[in-house]
Amino acid sequence: MKIEILYLLSFLGSLALVFVVMPKYISYLKKAGYNQEVSEYALKEYQEKAKTPIMGGLLFVVAPLLVTLILRPSAYLDPKALFVILSYASFCLIGFLDDFLILLRHNNEGLSPKKKLLAQLVFAALLYLLFHKHIGTSVYLPFLHWNVDLGFLFAPFLVLVFATEANAVNFTDGMDGLCAGVSFFSLVPFVLFALKDGESNLVLLILGVLGALLGYLYYNRFPAKIFMGDSGSLALGALFASLGFILHKEVALFFAGLVFVWEMFCVSLQLFSVIVFHRRIFSYTPIHYAFRLKGIAETRIVGSFYLLAIVSAVIGLLVGFYG
Repeated sequence: MKIEILYLLSFLGSLALVFVVMPKYISYLKKAGYNQEVSEYALKEYQEKAKTPIMGGLLFVVAPLLVTLILRPSAYLDPKALFVILSYASFCLIGFLDDFLILLRHNNEGLSPKKKLLAQLVFAALLYLLFHKHIGTSVYLPFLHWNVDLGFLFAPFLVLVFATEANAVNFTDGMDGLCAGVSFFSLVPFVLFALKDGESNLVLLILGVLGALLGYLYYNRFPAKIFMGDSGSLALGALFASLGFILHKEVALFFAGLVFVWEMFCVSLQLFSVIVFHRRIFSYTPIHYAFRLKGIAETRIVGSFYLLAIVSAVIGLLVGFYG
């Protein structure tokens, strides 16, 4: 079978699988009482979303991995593809455990922040130990055309990027359709990077994720019928990080995911200001909530973030191709 047909089948197969299974999955979660537990710190209007099921991210993680296995089992023997697959799946596992504990305890006390971060650091370190021969120790600086060998510093650098990316995507998850839509646009450049490098297994996998995200977005768009939970957001963050490293597009990753970077930067800056100066810089963080406090409609905020994601994806694409 021609590889182009496999690409199409990966996208459409993952899309169809999520689209068809999701209604039954939502129904099961509702019957089991697996609903969102709203934080006491959430905006008041979001208390109404307390009955919306979570863990929707499980489907857009499992679907593309399953479709890839069916269409091209040999992809699981490709070290580069396997690195991405295990990154995606392992961080989903961390998120799933956090989500499940929240549901089990009927509050927002899942894994403690320290335990969650420790798990991310450990998983990222293990992944690098397993695949370091295929990743190397250098970072390519576009436009300067320099390969900077970080040596023994590369491992902690990779671990830090994995944890930062995972939490940055997690911070972006807060409004209907926001995180999944931004992730969709930010992921597109990596399809083209993989195509350029002839990494057909990675192309197959990424297209599967894009199709699954599109299927999920149908049910997550305003008003959302399901949320991704940490099962999805942490997995997406690890997916971005793993693609950035395995394709040697670390700098392009930064630009392609500028929306995530912005969200993370605002949260970090707010936290620093509160701890050091005992005052807030922003009215609310993550920053998308600050716009809602100004009276801007949620759908308009999400749409604006989509535009920003498209612009950042184009910048990331240019950096990756012409840097």
